[in-house]
Amino acid sequence: MSEILKENRRILVYLVVSNFMLYFGFNVWQATFNNFAVEELGVGPGGVGWIQAVREIPGLVGFLVGLLALFLSEVRIMTLSVVLLGAGTFLTGQATTIPLLLLSTLVMSFGFHFFYPSNNAVLLMTVEKQYAPKGLGQLGSLGAMATLAATGTVYLLAGPWGYRRLFTVVGGLVAAGGLLLLPLGNAKGGLPPRRQVVLRRRYWLYYTLTFLMGSRRHILTTFAIFLLVRKYGISVQTTATLFLINSLINTYTLQLVGKLVGRLGERLMLSIAFGVLVFIFLGYAYVTYLPALFVLYAMDNVLFGFNLALTTYFQKIAVTPEEVTSNLSVGQTIEHIAAVVVPVMGGTVWELFGSQAPFLVGVVIVLISLTLTQFMRPVAERVAVVATAGD
Repeated sequence: MSEILKENRRILVYLVVSNFMLYFGFNVWQATFNNFAVEELGVGPGGVGWIQAVREIPGLVGFLVGLLALFLSEVRIMTLSVVLLGAGTFLTGQATTIPLLLLSTLVMSFGFHFFYPSNNAVLLMTVEKQYAPKGLGQLGSLGAMATLAATGTVYLLAGPWGYRRLFTVVGGLVAAGGLLLLPLGNAKGGLPPRRQVVLRRRYWLYYTLTFLMGSRRHILTTFAIFLLVRKYGISVQTTATLFLINSLINTYTLQLVGKLVGRLGERLMLSIAFGVLVFIFLGYAYVTYLPALFVLYAMDNVLFGFNLALTTYFQKIAVTPEEVTSNLSVGQTIEHIAAVVVPVMGGTVWELFGSQAPFLVGVVIVLISLTLTQFMRPVAERVAVVATAGD
């Protein structure tokens, strides 16, 4: 990363510090949330579906990041996002009812979802296209290290501290860290001097795959751990251990994925990921051996890192760098149209047809994604940029 951003050291500092703080706070929240909701507030599958749907509302309005970038630098948006995530995590520790849990989840989620497109846009607008997969892989590896620290914190402190104190302390620390970065977040050096909010027909495949990948992602993020907690009764320490193992694996594999995307191309890497995901969804639907489900959970987390291939695909087909931030944020909005609906529908389908149903729907989504991936032609599209710039 230091080599890729050697001419933009200040941006490198923002990327490293803000990524670590945000993913540390988010993963403490994520590792603890299901046990907190089930054990202390008695939330059922329908309730967790609604809460997860509310959590995705900020992603649904992610296009606002593109508008904010017309007035604020992406690094300023990133630091504000860290503050919001910390505040939401802090408020989770104060929640005593489901409505309060919904409110705290919403605040936390605004921070998380506004951070993501700004973070990727900063990297994509700063580095050359050939270095983007490697850079995104290294950022993912940094996030994995933050997850490693977060899960270790949950494993060691959730028992003696309790869920509420853990949310309160971690949320306060993350918010304070964001506030310390905030006065310095007006740097624009190394970024394009102006932004454009432009949607194009030639980006249709990026938009469509983003929608489908959001649907696939939120079936697993909403119901995989929930299945393990509700059906198999795993403890918060076990959940934290799963996150710990995933973090250790991803610290290395995300960098490897970035290198492989740069070497083998986005289409092949995404095809591999979707092919394996079919078996992961089938496993969650039919496998009852708990250690095997743990393995499937770890495999899914590795495959989630393959999503960076879709981001670098967009960088290759983008007409101008000034369109990156707005289209990444619009892509997030498209993804979260599915993310708002899927948890609610999945919870309803679970209650009506059993725990297998949401994961079987996931199989269909992945097969459609695999088919559409074969239409990815970033090299050909890049050659045609001049001819299609007026689309």
